[in-house]
Amino acid sequence: MSDYVFERECRTPYSECYILGSGEEEIGRVDIHYTPSMAYATLCVGEDMTEDDIRELVEEIDERLVLTTDPFREDFVVTVWAGREAAVFSDEDLEDDDEDEEMEGNGRREG
Repeated sequence: MSDYVFERECRTPYSECYILGSGEEEIGRVDIHYTPSMAYATLCVGEDMTEDDIRELVEEIDERLVLTTDPFREDFVVTVWAGREAAVFSDEDLEDDDEDEEMEGNGRREG
């Protein structure tokens, strides 16, 4: 058994999102969506994970998250994205940018 940690970020009646960790390190996230007969997931991990690492992680997600929620599903389809985190944005970030733009000038053109 690996040392993967799954921290639920949010949950709806038909989906869940988890931050994935290994030891003290955050290694990605998974969004899982449930339909009446299937489960779908989008898995985002770092570009340094090997195919074997990803397969092991998918198996852990299936055993520890999906099967505990939907043990009678027909299939589990996982789309994997491997890369690097570019940024995280929130409404607060966007509001700060708007305030900065407003403070830069009064809107008049000097001519």
